[in-house]
Amino acid sequence: MTNSRYEVDSEYQIRNAAGNDYDGEQFDLADRHSLRRVAGLSTELQDVTEVEYRQLRLERVVLVGVWTSGSAAEADASMRELAALAETAGSEVLEGVTQRRDLPDPATYIGSGKAKELRDIVAETGADTVICDGELTPAQLIHLEDVVKVKVVDRTALILDIFAQHAKSKEGKAQVALAQMQYMLPRLRGWGQSLSRQMGGGGTAGGGGIATRGPGETKIELDRRRIREKMAKMRREIADLGKGRVAKRHERRRNAVPSVAIAGYTNAGKSSLLNRITGAGVLVEDALFATLDPTVRRTETAGGRGYTVADTVGFVRHLPHLLVEAFRSTLEEVIEADLILHVVDVSDPDPEGQLAAVREVLHEIGAAEIPEIVVFNKADAADPDVVARLRRREPHSVLVSARTGEGIEQLLAAIEADLPHPEFEVDAVVPYGRGDLLARIHTHGEMLSETHLETGTRVLARVDAPLHAALAEYLS
Repeated sequence: MTNSRYEVDSEYQIRNAAGNDYDGEQFDLADRHSLRRVAGLSTELQDVTEVEYRQLRLERVVLVGVWTSGSAAEADASMRELAALAETAGSEVLEGVTQRRDLPDPATYIGSGKAKELRDIVAETGADTVICDGELTPAQLIHLEDVVKVKVVDRTALILDIFAQHAKSKEGKAQVALAQMQYMLPRLRGWGQSLSRQMGGGGTAGGGGIATRGPGETKIELDRRRIREKMAKMRREIADLGKGRVAKRHERRRNAVPSVAIAGYTNAGKSSLLNRITGAGVLVEDALFATLDPTVRRTETAGGRGYTVADTVGFVRHLPHLLVEAFRSTLEEVIEADLILHVVDVSDPDPEGQLAAVREVLHEIGAAEIPEIVVFNKADAADPDVVARLRRREPHSVLVSARTGEGIEQLLAAIEADLPHPEFEVDAVVPYGRGDLLARIHTHGEMLSETHLETGTRVLARVDAPLHAALAEYLS
């Protein structure tokens, strides 16, 4: 088993120092294509009795990734995230390996020779599951399982499993179920050896044609039809369940209440930030995808102007497209927002990767043009040099710690400054008997100044169209 770390050889450093042209890291073909063990991924339990271990019933997994582009550090970051996802799903990570390839192998994802090496690692560690850092085709799943002799799961199925565990509301469960059915539909033929008998007859070398039609094929088509019917029913349920949230959004729009959406990488501290800003009391866990159901809370600026803040589902690298589609109704809180707080865990080993991954999803759902404040969270655990680098890259940003409260006042001031302003500026004398109008200005407008006169209260304010019409007879 080759165990290269893809580090620059001292020989190359000497040649470079001697004045030779250095053309990057050069490796033998066999070394470049070998499986490379990723250090620091093992989460084997320590000091636990056999009885306790059996009670935990954790799956023992080996991770495998194909590294097609980018640096070795980026490949390792992706594998560390896969390990965190596996742990969140309730697994015990025993080993992680990556392979450098131009493209994943169409048959076994990592190639037949490397699949046999992976089989040896599985046998050596006693793993019962292999998790691949990518979305595998049905053929890749079947062929890789045939070689390694244990269950093979891809990244998409892993994330779906986590979503299924964490969904609490009826809508969240329906969205996860829809995504699972979308994932399962093209893979029906390859799910388990029991389905391999459903081809009927003896089959031919070329596949298809004679001996491929019969009861087995009819059974699969029947299953597919049932799944499509369930998917259609699930979409109708999700649409019905989302009507209440849509109605509330329209009511906020009618009353010109600005909306702020908290978006960002999973486990970046979005729920903690919502609690710090609004006192929402939302569940906070140190776990990936702890929040799947949107939470909307109302708060006020220092000047008394009301606005809403919505917590949303977190994103990850390579978030499956079918999940984005299934959760589109939930993500509408982001799409319809006036301002996005883009939360980044500044203590993460790859905060730039978080920024890029979240912006990719925001672009995919049509929210890329919405004004954004980058919130670098977990300042209490961050490296000052990393913070300085990120602040130079993202000038419109605020450094905070949702845990300690550091930087929250600066963030609230930035939110107040970036919220959209009402379109009409008015100078009006409101009679003392119309306190309701003053209350509406405070709630839905921006009060610039307020002076008490004999005939009423003179106000300079910015208001929306309905309030401007209500104030028309009192305008100076």
